[in-house]
Amino acid sequence: MTYRSGRHFLQLPGPTQVPGRVFRAMNRAVIDHRGPEFGRMTLGLFEGLKWVFGDPAHVFIFPSSASGCWEAALVNTLSPGDRVLLFENGFFAAKWGSFARALGLEVEVMAGDWRRPVDPARIAARLAEDTEREIQAVLVVHNETSTGVTSDIAALRAALDAHDHPALLMVDAVSSLAAAPYRQAEWGVDVTVSGSQKGLMLPPGLGFCAVSEKALDRHRAGATSPRAASPRAYFDWTEMSRDNEGGYFPYTPPTTLLYGLEASLAMLREEGADATFARHARLAEATRRAVAGWGLRNYCQDPKAVSSAGTTVLVGEGEDAEAFRLAALDRFDMSLGTGLGPLKGKVFRIGHLGDLNELMLMGALAGVEMGLKTSGIAHEPGGLSAAADFLASA
Repeated sequence: MTYRSGRHFLQLPGPTQVPGRVFRAMNRAVIDHRGPEFGRMTLGLFEGLKWVFGDPAHVFIFPSSASGCWEAALVNTLSPGDRVLLFENGFFAAKWGSFARALGLEVEVMAGDWRRPVDPARIAARLAEDTEREIQAVLVVHNETSTGVTSDIAALRAALDAHDHPALLMVDAVSSLAAAPYRQAEWGVDVTVSGSQKGLMLPPGLGFCAVSEKALDRHRAGATSPRAASPRAYFDWTEMSRDNEGGYFPYTPPTTLLYGLEASLAMLREEGADATFARHARLAEATRRAVAGWGLRNYCQDPKAVSSAGTTVLVGEGEDAEAFRLAALDRFDMSLGTGLGPLKGKVFRIGHLGDLNELMLMGALAGVEMGLKTSGIAHEPGGLSAAADFLASA
């Protein structure tokens, strides 16, 4: 291998570029994870995470990927044999369902159009049929990273409330957290799952479960809740809750990642939530204008459901999106997201979340345009200028 000058463009919809400020925060000596300094830091992290998630009762931090917290959400609130309703409109929704089946849950799949958001009306109709209240949880993905489609979580809560259904509402917000508005308490979400490596601008390695009092009551087998009897050890909320009260963990935590989390939360506070969301929306719109300018198609077909975190681009029939993606990596040192599952070779994904500004995005879009030229993907030449015109005027 030879040296490549400049920086690698990591334009995935996660992991995202880690800011220098976060890396510098992580470059500190490890402290005693049972000592008072550590406890004070962690209690501050819990408060910061509550602000990011939108005021849940508590946020559990696990040394894991977000996928680990898919499991934590299920085993802490449900029992083997419980029925869950999964709206499957993307690769990661389907993957969460596979976890549920492996854990002994009865997964009822509501197949959706991968190019469109979750349909609250269909969920409402199914809940109306569930007169015996067999469905214990509804599982949905807020922003489906594989397709670039965002769903209306508030409307889903309204569907549950319209039928006074007691099912827990569980949401995967892995790629939407800190990239698009998310209001857990206001939207009535019981468990939100997310991870460190996307909008939070950290390396992979931290998983989060933001939980409501209803979810905690289900876990504790409260007076009005059935007992959550799934086997659990590492992901058990009981031990975590006990130790978290003082800012500690029941096992050795990833201290340096927590240093980084402290820095990333401070950065998000300094920018402000509204400004963060507006920046992501602006960069996303510029990306979509570039895609349209190239004569390519956004995989998402609902203009109201387009993602602020990433854009999934559909190439023409008979063209190979994977070959284009690999050519962009080889020629221009840029990583774009691959097509997942049945979308392999049909789409590529442009991430535009995390620590990103206009010039960084324009560099990435220039790389895409050059990659289209060198790989033979049919396109028009106007994408880059369309994005530049929008960003200059915005």
